[in-house]
Amino acid sequence: MKIIGITGGVGAGKTHILAFIEEKYKARIIKTDEAAEFVRTPGHEGYERIVELLGTEILNEDKTINKNKMAAIIFADKEKLEKINEIMHPAVNRYVAEEIEIEKQKQEKEYFFIESALLIENHYDEICDQLWYIDTREEIRRERLKLNRGYSDEKISDIMSRQLSEEEFKKHCHVILDNNGKKEDVYRQIERNMEEN
Repeated sequence: MKIIGITGGVGAGKTHILAFIEEKYKARIIKTDEAAEFVRTPGHEGYERIVELLGTEILNEDKTINKNKMAAIIFADKEKLEKINEIMHPAVNRYVAEEIEIEKQKQEKEYFFIESALLIENHYDEICDQLWYIDTREEIRRERLKLNRGYSDEKISDIMSRQLSEEEFKKHCHVILDNNGKKEDVYRQIERNMEEN
């Protein structure tokens, strides 16, 4: 089973590319955002430590963590944000590693894709056979985010300012997918890279 990390800036088109891969290939896909949500649900590794750090006021009535309340606290307090990252990043990494082992045991999948905005920062190169970068021009990404998510220019600029530069992404990735044209163009690039693997 080949392990491939896939990343790209916000609005790069990761969702439709991963949907194509999942439909066409024997591939398990994990998005680290979704993994993070899972590990902070009751009964899982991140939950108790987050509640201990931030208090029970971040909980909903059903005892799940209210994402908005948590965000309001940690983005107003840099120290708490750092502590949350210290809890969450290792927990997500462990979860991903466990899921890779499960898929290896099952021997049903040919590929395991890890999608993460922090692929490089969280050292996924250490467990991946390849890193892929979805290259999409900033103006296209901005247009998509406004149209599909209703984000303001200010919000988009803020998110983009916190992500690695295009050059930094490209420096670390083995495969660059050009996603500036039609969907069919990027699908052909994926097919070509999968054939080479």
